[in-house]
Amino acid sequence: MKNKRTIALLLIVVCLLALPAWPQSDARAGQVPVVRKIDPPNWWVNYTPELTLLLTGENLSGARVVSASKGVGVVGTDASSNGHYLFLRLKVSSSRPATAQLKLNTASGSTSVQLPLLARADSRGRFEGFSRDDVIYLIMPDRFADADPSNDRPAGSTGVYDRGKPMAYHGGDLRGIREHLAYLHDLGVTTLWLTPVWKNTDTDYHGYHVVDFYALDDHMGSMQEYQALVADAHKLGMKVLIDYVVNHTGPHHPWANDPPTATWLHGTPAHHLEPAYTFSGLVDPHASPREYLATLEGWFASKLPDLNPDDPALALYLAQNAMWWTETAQLDGFRLDTFPYSSRQFWSGWHERLRHVYPRINGIGEVADGDSTITSFFEGGRKQFDGIDSGLATVFDFPLCYALRDVVIKGAPMQKIVDVLRHDELYTHPEMLVTFIGNHDDRRFVSEEGSNPAKLKAALSLLLTLRGIPQIYSGDEIGMPGGDDPDNRRDFPGGFPGDPRNAFTASGRTAEQQDVFAYVQSLLALRKGHAALRTGKQWHIGWDDTYYAFLRELPEEKLLVVYNNAPKTLELNIPVENTPLETAHQLQTMFGNTSAELVTGKVHVSLPAQTIAVFSVR
Repeated sequence: MKNKRTIALLLIVVCLLALPAWPQSDARAGQVPVVRKIDPPNWWVNYTPELTLLLTGENLSGARVVSASKGVGVVGTDASSNGHYLFLRLKVSSSRPATAQLKLNTASGSTSVQLPLLARADSRGRFEGFSRDDVIYLIMPDRFADADPSNDRPAGSTGVYDRGKPMAYHGGDLRGIREHLAYLHDLGVTTLWLTPVWKNTDTDYHGYHVVDFYALDDHMGSMQEYQALVADAHKLGMKVLIDYVVNHTGPHHPWANDPPTATWLHGTPAHHLEPAYTFSGLVDPHASPREYLATLEGWFASKLPDLNPDDPALALYLAQNAMWWTETAQLDGFRLDTFPYSSRQFWSGWHERLRHVYPRINGIGEVADGDSTITSFFEGGRKQFDGIDSGLATVFDFPLCYALRDVVIKGAPMQKIVDVLRHDELYTHPEMLVTFIGNHDDRRFVSEEGSNPAKLKAALSLLLTLRGIPQIYSGDEIGMPGGDDPDNRRDFPGGFPGDPRNAFTASGRTAEQQDVFAYVQSLLALRKGHAALRTGKQWHIGWDDTYYAFLRELPEEKLLVVYNNAPKTLELNIPVENTPLETAHQLQTMFGNTSAELVTGKVHVSLPAQTIAVFSVR
């Protein structure tokens, strides 16, 4: 009998071994699905009917997801082969704020995740974008003002805080900007562009090496601080732009060695293209891929993982991310970093998705090239030879920046500026070009060889009277010096504990700083008070190697601007025949310490060296 029982047990074991394998039960906790991160972490009702979440964790392959919440349906899922990522497609029809309950089931176990669905704030009068009435002020938060010393050395950060080291964190934060909004408003700027405030590689204070697209950097402050900064700016009639980086991530982003899809990145840390920083192949209809592939797919500095936004899942991820930041912080627009390094096809779709929700929001593309035939190619508003409209509202006017620096600092002929303006016909909306004389990547204007505070004032006077939307780099309004990067990113004096002087106040500025500040402030007030300087058509009136006269014209207002680039006073007699000035009768000084008169078809004006004068035309 005992032998029969033994034989029976052996038969049962053999039969069990012959059965197909079955997933383990909940007892094997290592196989239970684990979710560590959800992108985006929340969404809104009455917003977009479809949403794709990216879940990051373990054991997500084969997970079946069910929704226990009315008005939130599961459309489908796609998991990475290693089970670390799950794309979860939802349909959101609920119109009432709630927390959606989602359950992930596998044969080994289950886990639950929550997705807060929030009510949207009143969007009336919001998300309007920037316009020709604006003046943009560029701030690198870490170098502007430190109002919260508690985040100088945030817990868990390996970043170095040391104001004596130019590549370390210096402590500037969002609260520091918020506490100095009155200074910016008093100066006369209307729009703030902050360099990236996303969670960043600890060793990179500047923000351009993101490691989490849905988090603020610990050194910057909380999301509540960011929202309060934007809200306070809006109360003062000021806008805020986000610096948006989609070409690459930081070298320590988890995606670098573990991307969600096989085509999420161009290459791997071990095998990738070396970068190219030229755009000629992208704008040439006869170019083969050999001429532009390294531009689109090369890894910046050979270490920054290059995102492939033509991956459909990544393209959607980035569009939703832009929507999330816009809605979360109530932002007004975008500065789009390294614009040409991502495909125009991606940008076209990104803009289309964004404008479906925010039809008036806009962005500025960084196309760092001095050739107008290249910069204009990336502007939206029409299809190029590739059949694609990038959707981009405007670009930075790098050609004019380089021309202004050459003319004012080096004494190049005024023809350089006129030639750049002549190429305006290449753009759909040249009046929307964002003009500047320097930014956080350039040696400070006043520190270029041959420059000085007088030349800085001269360049700023042209910047604030020529066509376009001017952008000022923080500190240029007080003549801050600085050499090549990172010396061009010095701390704003007075923004940090222990600073001996406070340039945020008139009493704390040196005489030289106050002279530049007052000059810029008066020009900004002039621009604000005269619509012709903001939106008027620009006409050439006259120029030679040393001067340039131009008209800004609206039906209700005409302003004549005359600039002398010579190192001495000029006695100018500018012919006006066959120009819009030929019917003028009187010129009244609006800006500058001089006067002008109309004499026998000419404008006569005596203009001191490297100064500008503005006259009302009647």
